[in-house]
Amino acid sequence: MLSAYSTDISVPVARSTPLRSTSARSTRLPVPHLDAALPTRLRPADLLNISDQGADDVLSGRFDQLLPADGRWPTQNRWGARLRSDEDVDVWLISWVPGKSTELHDHAGSLGALTVLSGALSEFRWAGDQLIQRTLHAGDQASFPIGWVHDVAWTPAPGRDDAANPTLSVHAYSPPLAAMSYYEVTDRGTLRRTRTELTDQPEGDLK
Repeated sequence: MLSAYSTDISVPVARSTPLRSTSARSTRLPVPHLDAALPTRLRPADLLNISDQGADDVLSGRFDQLLPADGRWPTQNRWGARLRSDEDVDVWLISWVPGKSTELHDHAGSLGALTVLSGALSEFRWAGDQLIQRTLHAGDQASFPIGWVHDVAWTPAPGRDDAANPTLSVHAYSPPLAAMSYYEVTDRGTLRRTRTELTDQPEGDLK
């Protein structure tokens, strides 16, 4: 069972204080034609709440049966387990490892949100003319509107033994993911789509 006080797996989420939402909706990419008719009844605030509840459920042991059976978190590849799935939302627990990122991507017609349970993640977001980086620590949240292009990767957490403890996050998507497009930044400083893949797995393929 994961515990905020575990001596084997550190998940330092202070549940007695509000999570820090780092959603940058004021600097989002403009997509007015999509905002007028979002493909889901859920909104970013709803997805933030759902990912927060998922984080609580993981910490309480509700999903212990979905965690690695031997208690050993993968160290070579990212790993994920679906916590919930219905017609409105998909919720995933993801573990992250050094040297593995998601590549620049969007979530096609899905909104998204995440809550970091332990460790830290770096997000590199396309801001129209450059990539902007931010770090999300345990307890931080972020939401992703339609049109959000980003890359997410493990990053060291100060004062933490990352070799012994997993970096974990819970992600919620609505409607459930059906496709993702991938991008690259060109020499001219523009964004170019390289491929689109049909997938129901979040943040790129998971093991």
